[in-house]
Amino acid sequence: MEEDDIETVNTDENSPHVATKKVLVSSDDTLRMKEELLQVREELRKTKEDSDSNLNKLKYMMADFDNYRKQLERQVVTKTMENKAELLLKFLSIRDDYVRALEIAKQSKVEVVLEGLEGILKNFDRLLKSEGVMEIETLGTPFDPNVHDAISFANRDDLPENAVTKEIRKGFMLDNKVLRPSLVEISKKIVKNTINDTEKSEKGTEN
Repeated sequence: MEEDDIETVNTDENSPHVATKKVLVSSDDTLRMKEELLQVREELRKTKEDSDSNLNKLKYMMADFDNYRKQLERQVVTKTMENKAELLLKFLSIRDDYVRALEIAKQSKVEVVLEGLEGILKNFDRLLKSEGVMEIETLGTPFDPNVHDAISFANRDDLPENAVTKEIRKGFMLDNKVLRPSLVEISKKIVKNTINDTEKSEKGTEN
């Protein structure tokens, strides 16, 4: 059996001199120590791999949870906006009835009644505006199918094609989205049959 020399140092504080001595270690002990060291290193490597794997899993779980949280927040916001829009549409229907009543009251020309009704309408519009409801522009603007619904036409030569000539029902936007489109009348150019007119004039000349 081979033996290895290992030098050790005497660290006795009471000793006036520092002395060294040799300890004999067998080669079998050395091999066993090396094997144990390799085993410890392998266990450390596996532990690190497991730790990294668990850390990655945790990161994926956190990312999935964050995505789920954001999706849930979007759903809540969307549902809230849908409920708000549904409620405001009911307010707009009441406003339509109120405006019609105001028009009838104007025909009676009772100033006190008119002032009271107009004041209520201003408060109504102020409430809608505070909730983000804005009127859609119509008269004098080009027809926009994204915000306008054309339900009638007017033959006009003094306006470009598809210009809004009349607002039949007011439309509104809610936070830059169409809450209710405007019902409008748009212009159409008068088309003349110039060929028939020419033929008629030529026949008239021949006669």
